Amino acid sequence: MNMPDPVDRLAIEDTIVRYTIAIDEKDWDLLDTVFTPDAHLDYSSSAPGVDDANADYPTVKRWLQTALSLFPMTQHMVGKTYVRSWDGDTAQCTTLFHNPMGAPVADDGKTFDPNGAKLFMFYVGGWYHDTVTRTPDGFRIAKKVEQSGYHDGGFPQGFGVPE
Repeated sequence: MNMPDPVDRLAIEDTIVRYTIAIDEKDWDLLDTVFTPDAHLDYSSSAPGVDDANADYPTVKRWLQTALSLFPMTQHMVGKTYVRSWDGDTAQCTTLFHNPMGAPVADDGKTFDPNGAKLFMFYVGGWYHDTVTRTPDGFRIAKKVEQSGYHDGGFPQGFGVPE
């Protein structure tokens, strides 16, 4: 199997890390530098039944802006990226992720409260399956599929995944 040269490999990994920074900082302009304009994103394994979680980039971006606004704390940590295939311009990659998240809760520490000062912590993890392609502006993700592996800690009482 062909492998990307070290410079391309680092640029591919940087694209995946840039995604996590954009998500955690809720920097939606930075997120635009991660995906191709026609990218397809599929978060259906973590948001089953939410149509906007499995769609074109502009649709999923709007959903992410709404959904992630409920979490004042997220920290997407990624492991090394495994390049499954490489054709010289496009890589099929898999990257492990672990993501602690904090939802605001009331003083009881259990009930969702968007204005709450405490955080209810839970943890999700799994794998990102990305198609990363070379563009005139550098590497961008053309397709992202999140495969959930675990969800530990549940959600606070009264919390629902935004549609």
